[in-house]
Amino acid sequence: GHAVVRHVALTTQYRGRTLDKAFRVDLLVDDVVIVEIKCSERRSPLYRRQLLTYMRLAHIHVGQVLNFGLETMKAGIDRVVNDRHIE
Repeated sequence: GHAVVRHVALTTQYRGRTLDKAFRVDLLVDDVVIVEIKCSERRSPLYRRQLLTYMRLAHIHVGQVLNFGLETMKAGIDRVVNDRHIE
């Protein structure tokens, strides 16, 4: 199975400073995938940007936005890749 943790407060480094609990992600899967849960009747580019910001700050390569408010679940799945990720 996969290790899934809900409502994870993550700490990050920004300009040489440690920011404790700088942001909170909905789900963190196996410490390598961030999942943001939404329930909106519309897709918004803000959801992707929010997730990408979290991914960059947490040094995570892959994430997903799951929007349960759209007509079909397939329409509500949005995979996001952090191209700036460094191993």
